[in-house]
Amino acid sequence: MTADTLSPIGGLLRDWRKRRRLTQLDLALAAEVSQRHLSFIESGRAAPSRDMVLRLAEPLSVPLRERNALLAAAGFAPVYHERAADDPRFAAARHAVELILTGHEPHPALAVDRHWNLVFANKAVAPLMAGADEALLKPPLNVLRLSLHPSGLAGRIANIREWRAHIIERLERQIEATGDAELVALREELKGYALPPDAKPYRAAGTDPLGGVAVPLEMRTEGGVLRFLSATTVFGTALDIGLAELTIETFFPADGETAAAMQRAIVSPQAG
Repeated sequence: MTADTLSPIGGLLRDWRKRRRLTQLDLALAAEVSQRHLSFIESGRAAPSRDMVLRLAEPLSVPLRERNALLAAAGFAPVYHERAADDPRFAAARHAVELILTGHEPHPALAVDRHWNLVFANKAVAPLMAGADEALLKPPLNVLRLSLHPSGLAGRIANIREWRAHIIERLERQIEATGDAELVALREELKGYALPPDAKPYRAAGTDPLGGVAVPLEMRTEGGVLRFLSATTVFGTALDIGLAELTIETFFPADGETAAAMQRAIVSPQAG
């Protein structure tokens, strides 16, 4: 029987440390504990206290959900809770999200959970989803699947190659940070989607309309191609699991034509 079998918390902490590319000395210094004690915990020769588990998780930037898993592996009850969106204790956070989304109109904005399932959206989002297969719009609506699926929005995204690469790269970073197996499965699913037959070649560096400053989302509509820049907002002080995992995506016009079109609400999908 191995030490990790006797003390699974040691193996989990070691995995997180290696994922963050830290040595035992690095983590020990960051957590202000002795390297010897950390070594004993990882090898199963010492059992960490509840406070020690949380102390080590902080410099490792372990997500709240996974911190509960670390506590459980060490024999302790979870500290962090996940409240339903309609829980009265979630009201202030829900109101903050709604203010951001509605305040961003007429431009699209949405909120997603850790697996990119839609949680909230403002009124400008639905028209941009028009024309997608109804099966992809049923809850839980995964916005990445909807974006890249051949029956979703892929055919309407003018720069699908660049946008697909951007999404995959972002998923890679999220997987690196969390080790989430469901995100790994989602990444592999997205990578397996065929590109639209008329997908344009990759643009040469710096030749896109924004001069290589950022990857825009370019959506074909009846009013022409709308170009958006996206920005991400998270709750930096969240102690609720669901709130900590909530990501708000806001899309801003990347050119004057898009800004004018959104003001006129010309967002119907391109025919055919």
